[in-house]
Amino acid sequence: MWQRLRNIWRPENFQYAHQLSRGRGQFEGWYIKLVDREGRQPFALIPGVFLGEDRHAFIQILDGHAGSARYHRFPLGSFEAAQDRFDVTIAGSRFTTAGVWLDIDAETSSPPQVAHGEVGFGRWRPWPVTALSPGTMGPYGFAPFMECNHGILSLDHGLTGSLRVDGRPTDFTGGRGYVEKDWGRSFPEAYVWTHSNHFDRPGISLTAAVAIIPWLTGAFRGHIIGFLLDGQLHRFTTYTGGRLEVLSVSDHDLRVQVCNRTHRLEITSHKQGGALLHAPYDRQMIERVAETMTSELEVRFSRIDDGRRVFEGRGIHACLEAQGKLAKLLESAPRGTGTFVE
Repeated sequence: MWQRLRNIWRPENFQYAHQLSRGRGQFEGWYIKLVDREGRQPFALIPGVFLGEDRHAFIQILDGHAGSARYHRFPLGSFEAAQDRFDVTIAGSRFTTAGVWLDIDAETSSPPQVAHGEVGFGRWRPWPVTALSPGTMGPYGFAPFMECNHGILSLDHGLTGSLRVDGRPTDFTGGRGYVEKDWGRSFPEAYVWTHSNHFDRPGISLTAAVAIIPWLTGAFRGHIIGFLLDGQLHRFTTYTGGRLEVLSVSDHDLRVQVCNRTHRLEITSHKQGGALLHAPYDRQMIERVAETMTSELEVRFSRIDDGRRVFEGRGIHACLEAQGKLAKLLESAPRGTGTFVE
């Protein structure tokens, strides 16, 4: 029980250790983005566990360049996780804050795939955790009934090492990485998400998510947006009073404009290519979520008081997802959802 409480402030840790033997409908997965120095071969590795009727562990491999994905299933017994840190083992593969060790043979997916290698991580830049705001979810992280919890574990870090996937080697030394995770019962009914940490200079990262959030009195539209610039994370979130001014989604573009008390952030993401990922819906893992890793972002960041442009740039190797009942997402948020201000 004590470890479960401590993990509220350690979102990178495995949250559902107490549910492994009896959980129904829970899932937990880590999203590990890897982009090589030249940006020729982006990958996303997604290890996780599903505790529904079809209980199993999994590792998804998203090949951003090819626009293809493989879903590797493993017996639940092959999944192991440390209680006090991010250290997950699935069969012969291991995932930690220090790096990943991938060892997948050809018989765990269809079509088959072979993937081996080791990639080390530099120092993580996590979303801040405080006593009253345990990570990305802010005070909502204390609510035990959330449909889907979200954690941004590292906005940006360096990479070393290499992977060989289907006989093709990729050297990630000098590349950039990003790590987030989700856990709960199901992905949101509708959401959009985009991310890039490849701008004209290192150390800049943008992540933005808008989703329909079930709540005690119905549902509301919530947003979590973070912009890391010059070592400072500018947060635009529902619980800090950030106001979503513009949200539009088309077949090819996503546009988001948000402001807080001091700054305004404008984001336009252009979709290119993509592949279908498995995701949890209605207590089952289904192939449903379309994601691209080859999109581009246009970002404008300005001051509220005088309108001065602080930053304007383009992010490449961007991820983009737009999923579910988007028409509902685009409606105005209902009144009375409440705002937490840190």
